Amino acid sequence: MNIVVLVKQVPDSGAERSLRPDDRTVDRGSANNVLNEMDEYAVEEALKLQEAHGGEVTVLTMGPAQAVDSIRKALQMGPDKAVHIVDDALHGSCALATSKVLAAALRTLDPDLVLAGAESTDGRVQVMPQMLAERLGIAALTGARKLAVDGTSLTVERQTEEGYEVVTAATPAIVSVWDTINEPRYPSLKGIMAAKKKPIQTLSLADLGIAADEVGSAGATSKVVESAKRPPRQAGTKVTDEGDGGTQLVGFLAAEKFV
Repeated sequence: MNIVVLVKQVPDSGAERSLRPDDRTVDRGSANNVLNEMDEYAVEEALKLQEAHGGEVTVLTMGPAQAVDSIRKALQMGPDKAVHIVDDALHGSCALATSKVLAAALRTLDPDLVLAGAESTDGRVQVMPQMLAERLGIAALTGARKLAVDGTSLTVERQTEEGYEVVTAATPAIVSVWDTINEPRYPSLKGIMAAKKKPIQTLSLADLGIAADEVGSAGATSKVVESAKRPPRQAGTKVTDEGDGGTQLVGFLAAEKFV
């Protein structure tokens, strides 16, 4: 199978994140940037399918030059090669514009299967697989906790709040996965060394036939117009029990509409 895995470099969710004051986009320059955690599960699933069915695994990302660090991290796990879409005009792109760029790159790669994490920890919009499926005219199987491949047939257990749904489709298709689908492998020393020599192809907007004004801040269909820091945590209500503690507690809960 020809498998492409979408990955993204994101600010570390365990550290403080902020927006740039000039255009209110994510300030990636001051952040500790890492490979999106959910994408590691997509990479692992691609490698498991490659081991079972053969073929090639390609990592695809769109991001600034520094995103190559996350590409290398993904390659350390075992994929064969990577494609990096990098262009200054991409800064500020909304989800719609991002899907246009990724779809153009995917057409050049012609994959049988596209895998992606169910969400990114910075945007958390969970719309990219559906947007790409619409642009490419292929099926989208989202939120998978299990994926089975039989020739050109895909069967997914789609995770829901009530349990799961069984969904099927034929390749080519795009599948997004949750962290319940597998346990990502740790890169071995051999994998880390090998990743340094694996090819990374860079593509610009011109290579994909996309004009600069169709993407970035100029072509964005949505933008952040106002932002503010989270207010500091306020002191809670302290109940001193002088024989009426229970009454005070019930009164507080009632005021907060808990009872």
